[in-house]
Amino acid sequence: MTTGSRRARLLVAYDGSGFHGFALNRDVPTVAGSLTEALEKITQSEVRLVAAGRTDAGVHARGQVVSVDLPSRVKIESLAKKLNALCGPQIAVRDARWVSPEFHARFSAIWRHYRYTILNAATPDPFLASTAWHVHSPLDVRPMQLAADAVMGERDFSAFCRKPEPDDSDVAALDCDDDVASTPASKPVSMKRFVMQANWRRQDDLVTFEVRANAFCHQMVRSLVGTFVDIGLGRRPPSDMMALIRSGRRADASQIAPPHGLCLWEVGYPAQAE
Repeated sequence: MTTGSRRARLLVAYDGSGFHGFALNRDVPTVAGSLTEALEKITQSEVRLVAAGRTDAGVHARGQVVSVDLPSRVKIESLAKKLNALCGPQIAVRDARWVSPEFHARFSAIWRHYRYTILNAATPDPFLASTAWHVHSPLDVRPMQLAADAVMGERDFSAFCRKPEPDDSDVAALDCDDDVASTPASKPVSMKRFVMQANWRRQDDLVTFEVRANAFCHQMVRSLVGTFVDIGLGRRPPSDMMALIRSGRRADASQIAPPHGLCLWEVGYPAQAE
């Protein structure tokens, strides 16, 4: 942090449909690109964003957290309104506040909560087309929950994570679903994660999966959901989930669920971190 600047924390929601993910990419529209452009226009200074999770193309967020250093002269109480005027309605800044200079959106986080939504009905719904995966065959949530119980606690999710290539330093350490970090690629990458919540719930035609963990590796939630759906359709037994965890063979997992049903719902931090 430079002299004359303060660290800000932004709580951000976005519809990921029109973006090629969160991460900054000058060649295509991204969430970080839109936020960066707006912040630099407002502050008349260069900024660098850090996000709790660098969500993939098509993935949404309700509770994305961003940390950024801004000039101290910025009026934080009006920043969200100014950003929403420039970025809305696809991106909404729900809150903006000054925080401790030690706060880091990614490294300070102690858990992430994702929600995956499925429309389980014979007929598609145009109003849910961008936020829910349409599965027209009936799903039995009971075996899906039995399988979800198997992912609780610390597990090695190698069967459900896209592993980085040896020469791909951008995905060497995966800290959040569809997230990338900057650990040297030469270091071995652990796919162990601690899952605190894994619940399936049906309300009429909507079936949702709530999952909370200390971190998620790349494509983990969508890979899990794809296998859960096959279990709910009767194509696989619930016992396959533990068998996949034990084997670590990604090729044996089911097809990955599409991105548009996934939403980064909330990120948790210790009180002293902010």
